[in-house]
Amino acid sequence: MEGSRDREQLLALKVMRLTKPTLMPHQTLVSESRDLCGDALARLNDVEVARTPGLSAFPLGSLLTLPQNFGNIFLGETFSSYISVHNDSSQLCKEITLKADLQTGSQRLSLSSVSPQPIPELQPDHSIDDVIHHEVKELGTHILVCAVSYMLTSGERMQFRKFFKFQVLKPLDVKTKFYNAEKLEADEGLPLQSDEVYLEAQIQNITPGPIYMEHVSLDPSQQYTASELNNKDGKDVAPVFGNMASLAPNDTRQYLYCLTPKPELYQDARLLKGVTNIGKLDIVWKTTMGERGRLQTSQLQRVAPGYGDIRLTVESVPDTVALESTFELVCRITNCCERTMDLTLVLQNVTSHSGLLWCGVSGRQLGKLPHNESLDIPLSLISIVPGLQTISGLRLTDNFLKRTYEHDEIAQVFVVAVDS
Repeated sequence: MEGSRDREQLLALKVMRLTKPTLMPHQTLVSESRDLCGDALARLNDVEVARTPGLSAFPLGSLLTLPQNFGNIFLGETFSSYISVHNDSSQLCKEITLKADLQTGSQRLSLSSVSPQPIPELQPDHSIDDVIHHEVKELGTHILVCAVSYMLTSGERMQFRKFFKFQVLKPLDVKTKFYNAEKLEADEGLPLQSDEVYLEAQIQNITPGPIYMEHVSLDPSQQYTASELNNKDGKDVAPVFGNMASLAPNDTRQYLYCLTPKPELYQDARLLKGVTNIGKLDIVWKTTMGERGRLQTSQLQRVAPGYGDIRLTVESVPDTVALESTFELVCRITNCCERTMDLTLVLQNVTSHSGLLWCGVSGRQLGKLPHNESLDIPLSLISIVPGLQTISGLRLTDNFLKRTYEHDEIAQVFVVAVDS
């Protein structure tokens, strides 16, 4: 882009965006050998003019594409521009200052790299050059404001400004989904940490060309620790996406993370229930010519699960039990309300075709449970039907309010018939 020189001005201002030439992208038609159209797609790839010889799956061609206009600027990329102030006249100019500011929707940034002190003089047919760089962190309209001030030999002060407007576009569309997990069971019946949150991040390329995902990570909030679930077996093994780092326009890639609450949150059930901040996604990608872009999301928020007044979790239960045998189940009851509760435990066999029956006394008084305290209750069941069976029918009654809390489908066990 170029600002035209006013007639009365002796200096001319020119501004040009610095961009690299691009290689024509090659959209590889991926197929397997056993596909019905696999051979036809392979032949089409071989005759594609943009294909790099000897690299059939490489997403860049060997043809160079030169920019025809100002081009697109995407959020997270670095905006670079060349600014030149040229003395078109035959007169000497003195005390020249060049200032470049970038006006965004929320702030004004100074981008000048030249000395803030005025340049003593500028000879005819000479120029003052400056290159500015700025990592774009806001969407919307940006205005590059270039101001030039100088003094004539007669002592008269001259100045002018030029404005260059451009739009910053969104490169990626990031959508998130949260899944709240309950208590899980580890090997050998040992309980695992509960209240894990699984985050699914869907990242879509909405730029007109392919990009190359270099790095996607989750920076968890202070209440969580995060583990990445995007590799087959650990971080040193190839990712589940394969070795193709290219993401074509409008393509979407899904990333999965598991967040575990830190141990101190379990000291108070209200803290665990009130945690809504999960963390931030940090995404780094490259364009076809290696230009890097980076995008960090704002703090991700989730709707905390509501536990109500009473929360029940399964601390231990066997995975597999023998048919017509008894097994133990340990449940933990946590008082999440603001008062002490007086509880009664009732065991109900929910349906006649249930494969499990409760063993023991129903209507047992559990006594008083203070606020934010827990009670572990060992229970027994007998298996009567083989197959995957669900444990249901546990009822807790608050004797003060005469309110009953129903807990069904709290766990599953697999009942197997044992040959005699």
